Amino acid sequence: MNGPTAHCTMDYQPRTIAFLSEFIHPPQAPDARAIQKLHNRMFESGHPPYSSFAVTPAGPLLTNPSAQKGAVSQVAFLEDRVQFREELGDATQDSFAQRVTEVLKGALPLRNIETITGQQITLRSLINPQAFQDSREFLHEGMFRFGDAMRVYERSPQLFGMRLVFPPEGEQRNAYSLRIESYNADARSLYVEIQGSFGPTTVATELDDVTSNVHETYEFMLGRVLPFIASFDARQPS
Repeated sequence: MNGPTAHCTMDYQPRTIAFLSEFIHPPQAPDARAIQKLHNRMFESGHPPYSSFAVTPAGPLLTNPSAQKGAVSQVAFLEDRVQFREELGDATQDSFAQRVTEVLKGALPLRNIETITGQQITLRSLINPQAFQDSREFLHEGMFRFGDAMRVYERSPQLFGMRLVFPPEGEQRNAYSLRIESYNADARSLYVEIQGSFGPTTVATELDDVTSNVHETYEFMLGRVLPFIASFDARQPS
C-alpha cells in the first residue's frame, strides 16, 4: 500500500504544552502606568489572571511566577504588539481564550489602541502514535515511508519532521502553519505545532472574536491535524 489508510481514526489524547499568541497593533511607546492601573483593577476584582507586575526595557510585563522548571505564564506589552505565553502549565483552550480576551479588553482601551492589525494563535501539543513506540519510527516508516532511501546519508537523523502552510483561500480568510516533528525530550511523543493567523479586529466591538480564534485554532488540530496523522498510524504489510 503506497498511500495513507483511508478514513482511519485514533483515540489520541493531545497534551498541549504551550498556548502562545501575539496581537499586533500600530506602534506606540509602552505605557507602564496604564498596565499597572490594569493590574490594580484586576486585583480589586478578586480574580487576577496574573499576580506580578514588572517593567522591563522592552515594556511592562504581567506574570505568574512558577516553581515548575520551564513553566511560563505571562503577557508582555511591547511597542507594536501584546504577547501572551502559557507554557508547561495547566492552561486549557478555554482558560487561555478567556484570559487573553479579558486582558485585551482591559489593556487596549487604557492605551488608546483602537485596532488589532493582525493576530497569531500558536498551539504546541504532544500526541503518542498508537502503532509505533518511537515517533521517529512513525515518521520514517508510517508517514514518510522512506524505506532504505536514508542510507545514502550513512547516519541516522536525530529529528524527523515536516511543515505545511495553508494560506487563505475562498471563504477561509485565516491561514495556518503546521509543524509535525519527532520530539527529542520524549521519543514516544510526536510534536505538533499549529499557528493560526487572523486578520484585523476592531477593539471596541470585535474583541470577542479573539476567543473564537483560539477555539478555531484548537479545532483545526482536533478536526484536521489529528485525522491526518491517524491516517498514517498503522503498520504496513511486510
